[in-house]
Amino acid sequence: MSTFIHYLVAFAIALAVLVVVHELGHFLVARWVGVKVLRFSVGFGQPLWRRRFGRDGTEWVIAAFPLGGYVKMVDEREGSVAVEDLPRSFNRRPVGQRMAIVAAGPVANLVLATLIYWGLFWHGTEEFRPLLAAPPAMSAAAAAGIEDGELVRKVDGAPVRSWQELRWMLLRDAAESDSVELEVINGRQEIAIRRLSLSAVRESGWDGEAFDRLGLGLHRPSLPPVLAKVMRNSAAAAAGLLPGDEITAIDGLEIRTWADIVAAVRAAPGRALTVDLQRSGQSMRMTVTPAAVDERGREVGRIGVAAIDDARARADMTTVVSHPPLPALAKALRETWEKSAFTLRMIGKMIVGEVSWRNISGPVTIADYAGQSAQLGVDYYLKFLALISISLGVLNLLPIPILDGGHLLYYLIEIIKRGPVSERTMEVGQRVGLALLLMLMAFAFYNDINRLFSG
Repeated sequence: MSTFIHYLVAFAIALAVLVVVHELGHFLVARWVGVKVLRFSVGFGQPLWRRRFGRDGTEWVIAAFPLGGYVKMVDEREGSVAVEDLPRSFNRRPVGQRMAIVAAGPVANLVLATLIYWGLFWHGTEEFRPLLAAPPAMSAAAAAGIEDGELVRKVDGAPVRSWQELRWMLLRDAAESDSVELEVINGRQEIAIRRLSLSAVRESGWDGEAFDRLGLGLHRPSLPPVLAKVMRNSAAAAAGLLPGDEITAIDGLEIRTWADIVAAVRAAPGRALTVDLQRSGQSMRMTVTPAAVDERGREVGRIGVAAIDDARARADMTTVVSHPPLPALAKALRETWEKSAFTLRMIGKMIVGEVSWRNISGPVTIADYAGQSAQLGVDYYLKFLALISISLGVLNLLPIPILDGGHLLYYLIEIIKRGPVSERTMEVGQRVGLALLLMLMAFAFYNDINRLFSG
């Protein structure tokens, strides 16, 4: 229950930030060009909280249904307007100003993403180095000849510094090609080129454990199977395990490293395990029943123990990635541009059938990622927020009636034909846009539900 609340709070904060920033873009530009704003609402439906502020008495509202928001401006098409407010009506503003007001929301989301990336790149973040684990047999990584402990230096000739950067570069390249060239270096300082096939994820998408399907895993140091900490009220504590115990076997299988413990426990949710151990030079045998824990729709075992914190191993696995202010800003702009362009390319490929529609995610999956990133730390949560902000900005710029991009399309037609689009055309367009949006939401919810049941 606490995990659910944690995920819900992380999702609610992300949603509130994105909606407020988006609508604030509309609001600020509307005020700047002289349009009177009647209401600024976070959410739809019944108001839960409302106050009036500012010289225009703008009503600020938090409403019951939180998935979105809106800015209501004085507009003769939506009702009667007081004579003194007619010059400040939205529909009477020049088409260029109306376009600026409408575009300001999506642009604000892209600016937010850029500012987040700038702060992170400037401040610096601790990230895992792109160290590869030994791949499973018959996987694409095994076929490429990847060995345990190899460090990825370049992807198709482009330098890579972190595990997260490696994931992004492979995702980006998978949209365009069936394979990628990795330049790696092993512990003996030998450089090699590995040709990795991406066909395993090119069609099925990158949702879920995409790296697992490629056979790529993060290399982990070989830690001794010694318990450094036993959590209070855990399965391990109930069984009588103590800090300092060295696990030698589980269900008769020899345990050599901490990874062996993790694998055995995760594979046995709710099933009693026979644990052989050494304590102060004496051999002992105990029975431990791992608690069944839901992990992204899949049930895994957990007993509540921690490994020895090897500072040297951690230093070997991580690196701090940071840049001076101006290079950080340039990198932030490039990051936002690349991810925006990639989002558009993926949408285009889904439309023509080159990429699976399973890549579309709905609020359930987004909430799941929000909770996971928040658990990993502030840096990861901010990166998640920037990515979702880019997606929201790009989605709203699509030329679909009912979205901001649809209104921009109307205004572009108005410029070309030197007159506004007829109300009948706009009405039909709104219906078509609503149908498309509902279809997109249906796909997203279907994918969310499918992920929940399939794990």
